[in-house]
Amino acid sequence: MDKLNQSSDNSVQSAPSDNKVANDGTGVVQLDGYLEPFKPQLRSRFSKAQKWINDIDKSEGGLEKFSRGYERYGFNISSDGTITYREWAPNAMRAYLVGDFNNWNRDSHEMKRDDFGVWEIVLPPHNGQPAIEHDSKVKISMVVPNDGQRAERIPVWIKRVTQDLTVSPIYDARFWNPPQKYKFKNPRPPKPASARIYEAHVGISSPDPKVATYSEFTKNVLPRIKHLGYNTIQLMAIMEHAYYASFGYQINSFFAASSRYGFPDELKELIDSAHGLGITVLLDVVHSHASKNVHDGLNYFDNSDHLYFHEGARGRHELWDSRLFNYGNHEVLRFLLSNLRFWMEEYNFDGFRFDGVTSMLYTHHGIGTGFSGGYHEYYGPDVDEDGVVYLMIANEMLHNLYPSCITIAEDVSGMPALCVALSLGGIGFDYRLAMAIPDLYIKWLKEKQDIDWDMGALCHTLTNRRHGEKTIAYAESHDQALVGDKTLLFWLCDAQMYTNMSTLSEFTPVIERGMALHKMIRLITHALGGEGYLNFEGNEFGHPEWLDFPREGNGNSFHYARRQFNLPDDSLLRYKFLNEFDGKMQWTEEKYGWLHSPQAYISLKNESDKVIVFERAGLLWIFNFHPSSSFTDYRVGVEQAGTYKIVLNSDDPEFGGLGRVKNDGRFFTTDFKWNERKNFVQVYIPTRTAIVLALEQTI
Repeated sequence: MDKLNQSSDNSVQSAPSDNKVANDGTGVVQLDGYLEPFKPQLRSRFSKAQKWINDIDKSEGGLEKFSRGYERYGFNISSDGTITYREWAPNAMRAYLVGDFNNWNRDSHEMKRDDFGVWEIVLPPHNGQPAIEHDSKVKISMVVPNDGQRAERIPVWIKRVTQDLTVSPIYDARFWNPPQKYKFKNPRPPKPASARIYEAHVGISSPDPKVATYSEFTKNVLPRIKHLGYNTIQLMAIMEHAYYASFGYQINSFFAASSRYGFPDELKELIDSAHGLGITVLLDVVHSHASKNVHDGLNYFDNSDHLYFHEGARGRHELWDSRLFNYGNHEVLRFLLSNLRFWMEEYNFDGFRFDGVTSMLYTHHGIGTGFSGGYHEYYGPDVDEDGVVYLMIANEMLHNLYPSCITIAEDVSGMPALCVALSLGGIGFDYRLAMAIPDLYIKWLKEKQDIDWDMGALCHTLTNRRHGEKTIAYAESHDQALVGDKTLLFWLCDAQMYTNMSTLSEFTPVIERGMALHKMIRLITHALGGEGYLNFEGNEFGHPEWLDFPREGNGNSFHYARRQFNLPDDSLLRYKFLNEFDGKMQWTEEKYGWLHSPQAYISLKNESDKVIVFERAGLLWIFNFHPSSSFTDYRVGVEQAGTYKIVLNSDDPEFGGLGRVKNDGRFFTTDFKWNERKNFVQVYIPTRTAIVLALEQTI
């Protein structure tokens, strides 16, 4: 489907600032006048969200209490060792708690049901100790209306599950009650003004062909992230998923951190250690769908098709082969909101990247749909209003309870007001992903010669975002690295990455081009593309090949399910140059803060020269994408007069460049209007080079 990270250039109109903002969900119209015809739909969404919030206030004591469902459901242990277990299973006729603690006696520990279909059992302590031993196996055994058969399931709110593939692929639920609770040592860092995000997957975070661990990530990868200058980590595949090759997107136990990487306390230590380094940690949360697993998932939990999900076809995603939540159900809201709250409270995450938001926003889930940017697509009959309202409530809850919380939406449709506050009628995310940007690069690398790159189209794609809504830009993420595609550097260099990435081998034109464009693409994306930046681990140094998890089709090989951090560490390989350039880019942003500065002013998009010039955060950016032409005394406009010096140079030998531009040069402005700027400077800008200039007094 088409990936639009936003609407067309003329889609935003700002209303006069003295207009009174309506309190009915239509305030967003003042940000975007093209929403005027859709005020009824905006009011409907807003009123439904407010009704849910008001109803929860009356019946549950408010969102704060409602979102702590994990303190009522699942297993909870009181100070005297009493265990209370509760489970919502209205279709069950009888229910029993079974496990190692009672030798799997399916009749000895019967549960009691209340009027709402919630089953409960209380186990008093035994000899001063909890009746269920820590880390022992448990299940709920239910008699269901199908000739009285038993449905034995993993408890929904369980906090740890394990898988022994030598015995069975089905997970076991563990009663997790360690004698010593992990104590966090470091406070959450302040919310970063500029989000520089390192997207990571714990399991692949090792050069070795294995599943890496939380502890290895803490020891080996956190220092790399800090060195590079990223201030935010986005952790993928943490919520427990039955199939490793699903990349973490087929969740079976929503409250369990994946046991394949280690123990819960080791994940807590990872997050705590990141906080100690001043790094914010986000969870890649999957509330768009769930695994269809029955024995160790939510599917047919009480033998009904519609407990947590929509019934029939509406409750199934035909492409993902998974189940779809019923966001209009009271108990489903409790489950999902409590899930968010749990990860914030139990593990000290700082926010979330919501996966598959497009599927949540529309009843067609984006399947077979190309979004044109027409507003009728965002407010027509295909919108799943319950899904929209759930996201409104989730964002409102998170930002009220955790003011520094960050939420990011992965949406390919370009839904307006996605990153506008609920009070104005928006959905309430902090950021949206600019999903059109990486698609542009891959398309051009596949289909165009370098000389045919369109500077205007590049600038348009990088800057075309909704007014007042913050965007995370990226040149490539995990999506572009998956099997069937390749990393950017592999597209650029292909087979020569196997033969010419050593500094002892020839610096061929292919490698020279690939490294130059790898740096330029990332820098211009960072500078122009949004209010945040994202990189998938390993891509900062031009990771070779692609990503493919062990599966039957590849002989269960880990060869492509790892990150070869040994490559940038080898002083004889050219990967080190790309790695250090990426670090220089992040730390330069830390100093000048362009991501939280107003959008850039682009003064030049020269199609024949292939030169782009713009200003942002007081810096002057000059890019020459021409494959063969260098320019001497090239005149570029700049608003602020003064003496400029280079602060970042992609041609620097330190970053694998040719050293054609000297970093110690000084550039003096001339008081003469050029390209609608008050002054100009003249620079030497070689082919396939980017330089960034700053006023001398700011360096």
